[in-house]
Amino acid sequence: MTNEKYIRRSGAKIMASLITLLGSLAYIMILAVINGSVGFIVAMGVTLMGAVGIAKSLGEAIPLSYGAIIALTIGFGVLRGFLRYLEQYSNHYIAFKLLAVLRDKIFRALRILCPAKLESKQKGAIISMITADIETLEVFYAHTISPICIAVIVSTCVTLFVGFTVNWYLALIALLGYLTIGIIVPMISSGRLKESGVRYRAEFASFNAYFLDSIKGIKDIVLMHAQDQRKDEVNKRSDSLLLETKKMKHDTAKATAETELSVSIFIILTLIVGIILVANNHLTIGKMLIGVTAVFGSFGPVIAISALPGNLTQTFASGDRVLNLLSEKPAVNPITDRKDFTFENLEVNHLSFSYDGKTQVLKDISMHAKTGEIVGIVGESGCGKSTFLKLLLRFWQKETGDILYNGIDINEINTDSLLSNTTMVSQTTYLFDDTVEENLRIAKPEATIEEIQNACRMASVHDFIMTLPDGYQSKVGTLGDN
Repeated sequence: MTNEKYIRRSGAKIMASLITLLGSLAYIMILAVINGSVGFIVAMGVTLMGAVGIAKSLGEAIPLSYGAIIALTIGFGVLRGFLRYLEQYSNHYIAFKLLAVLRDKIFRALRILCPAKLESKQKGAIISMITADIETLEVFYAHTISPICIAVIVSTCVTLFVGFTVNWYLALIALLGYLTIGIIVPMISSGRLKESGVRYRAEFASFNAYFLDSIKGIKDIVLMHAQDQRKDEVNKRSDSLLLETKKMKHDTAKATAETELSVSIFIILTLIVGIILVANNHLTIGKMLIGVTAVFGSFGPVIAISALPGNLTQTFASGDRVLNLLSEKPAVNPITDRKDFTFENLEVNHLSFSYDGKTQVLKDISMHAKTGEIVGIVGESGCGKSTFLKLLLRFWQKETGDILYNGIDINEINTDSLLSNTTMVSQTTYLFDDTVEENLRIAKPEATIEEIQNACRMASVHDFIMTLPDGYQSKVGTLGDN
C-alpha cells in the first residue's frame, strides 16, 4: 500500500523549511545581507549627498564642505557597485550550492522510496521535479531571503535617520509606506498568485510527463499510425499550459501595478507632508529636501519584497512538491538488524494485498518452491502476477498471509540478504547510455569480466554481444537505442 501523501503547506512553512536547508551556508547568507544592506544605504547616499549639497547652498548648517560632499558622492557610487557584487555573488553561491545538495537529497529519497514510488508516480513528473522544480528554487535562495532581511534593515535605518535628523512626521509616513508596500500589498496579492502558481506547476508537470511518454514511445506511435492523435493531444495540453501561464502572468502584472500605485501614493504623500511642515515653520526647506530625498530613495528594498509574491508563486509550488517528496515515507523500510539466509525453499500461505487498501489485487494466494525447481505463475493480464513477484522481493509490504524463505518470515530477513538471493527480470528493462559491460556491472560493481561473460552465457546473450562492433565495450545508448 502506498504511503504517498501530499501536504499543502503555507508560504511561511515552505520558507521556514527551505531556510533550514541552509545549514553551514548560513554565515554566507549573513554576509550577503550585510553587503546588501550597506549597499542600499550607500546607493541612497549618492542622491542624498546631492540633496545635502543643495540644502547647504540654501543656508542649512551642514558640517561638510562641498569638496567632501562631492568626494562622498563618488565614493558611495563606487562602493555601491562593489557591495552589490559581493551580495549577488554570495546569494548565487548559496543558491547553486544548495541546488546541488537538493538534487542529491532527492536522489537519496528516491533510492529509499523506489521501486514502489515509480509504481504510483509518472516518471515525467519526477524528472520535472529534479530539473525544473529544483531550478525554480534558485529564486528563493538567491532573490528572496536576502532581500527580505535587507528591506527590514534599510527601512529601520531610514526611519530612524529621518526621525532623528529631520522630522518624525516624515519618518511616520515613510514607515507606513514600508509596511504597506512590503507587507500589506504582498499579502493582498499572494493568495491569488499562489493559486495560479500551483495550477501552473501542476499543469507543467503533467505536460512534461505526457510529452516524455510520447518521446519514449515515438516508434510505437508511428508504427500504429497514431501520430496525428498524439500530436493533437500534445497541442491540447500545450494550450492548457499556455492558458495557465497567461493567468499567472495576468495576476503578476496586476500585483506589480498595485505596488507601483502604492509607491506613487506614498511619494506624493511624503512630499505633501513635507510642504505642510515647511509652511507651518516646523521644518526648514533644506531639511525637508534631505528628508524627502531619503524617503524617496528608500523604497527600493520594499519594492523588491512586494514583487516576491509574483516570483514566489512557482517557487512555493515547486518547494512544496520537493518538500513532499523529501518527507514521504517509503512503502517499506530497509531491514538491517535481522537474519541473513541462503535460499533453500520458499513458502507463501494465504497472501492478500491491495495498493489502495480497498481493491484487492491478490487474495488468499499460496505456493511453494525449492532450490532447483522451475515454477510458472499463470494468469490473465492484470491479475497480479507482477505484484506477486514484487511482494516476494518486498517492494511492497504484504497485508495478510505469510511469505517464508527457509521458514523465516520475509519481514525478519535483512534486505541485502533478500536481494542477494532473489532477483526479477521486469517487463521493462532500462539500459543506460554506457557500454554493455558497465550496464551489466550495475548489479555487482566489483564483478570481473569473467563473471560478466559467464552470466551472459547463462542468459544465452554472450554470442550476440560478441557480434557487436566492440563486444562488451559497445555503447548501447539510452534505452538501448543503439
